[in-house]
Amino acid sequence: MRYKILGNTRAEDEHGTGVPLGGARIRALLAALALHPGRIVPSGTLIDEVWAEEPPQDAPAALQALVGRLRRTLGKEAIASDPGGYRLTATRDDVDLFVFEHLVRQGTAALDRGDATTAARDLAAALALWRGP
Repeated sequence: MRYKILGNTRAEDEHGTGVPLGGARIRALLAALALHPGRIVPSGTLIDEVWAEEPPQDAPAALQALVGRLRRTLGKEAIASDPGGYRLTATRDDVDLFVFEHLVRQGTAALDRGDATTAARDLAAALALWRGP
């Protein structure tokens, strides 16, 4: 699974086919988890990211229900429950933001070495990851 958080949050299967996520809250949850792939994100942090200033009355239960919806969409193995929070079972290479950052670092290093061809290739690949306006 690949996670796209540059622009509108999306998930893609191994063939590059988009996985329908649903509404804004489930996308916010995925984005909050994808910012920390493979690491536990505390429930309180996720509640703040998803509901901001207006969490529901029983926010932990609402978060648990939202995680359940996301698991049904992505597959139950995609989101792990850990003490105190949840974890996206992915690596940085699975999230476009981190791939973008890596390509920019490579492109910048190539420029520093005077290798304009490699720099142009890497920086163009980084720019191609952006899907926003």
